[in-house]
Amino acid sequence: MKKLLLVLCCALTLMAGCSKDGAQTGLSAKPAEKNPAPSINVVSMDNTQLSLDSLKGKVVVLNFWATWCPPCREEIPSMMALNKAMAGKPFQMVCVSVDEGGKQAVAEFFKNTGFSLPVYFDSTGQATAIYGITGVPETFVIDKNGVIVKKVIGGLDWNSSEVVAFLEGLMK
Repeated sequence: MKKLLLVLCCALTLMAGCSKDGAQTGLSAKPAEKNPAPSINVVSMDNTQLSLDSLKGKVVVLNFWATWCPPCREEIPSMMALNKAMAGKPFQMVCVSVDEGGKQAVAEFFKNTGFSLPVYFDSTGQATAIYGITGVPETFVIDKNGVIVKKVIGGLDWNSSEVVAFLEGLMK
């Protein structure tokens, strides 16, 4: 039910940005591979602001997720392993929670599961609208020049040797 509400909210937000002739007013077209990643601003668990533009020079895994999403829960251990493996490299994981309960829901989830991710929040819904998120998990891999190189819909084993090699190749 929550997933359906998220999809409806995103659709309504996108429709609100369109004029009668269908032209976008205030929102760009959905981000696509081989295009610059749109700038977004999100807030961390400790209220630190993060602008996606500030991460140029790093490979970014921008993941939209929720605590109530089974595929999201399944991919978290591999994301944790990937984040640990990439420590000290020009890499940044940005996991944007779409949970209605915000920081409290995520903190409770981490406490109960033992999971931990670099989590950010999109309290205005602007980031999910800009990226055209239709469900979770949805992930964008952004190269060090700020260009989307891959969009992944659904869960993935982020710590597989193929994914790690792909990401390391982007860092060169």
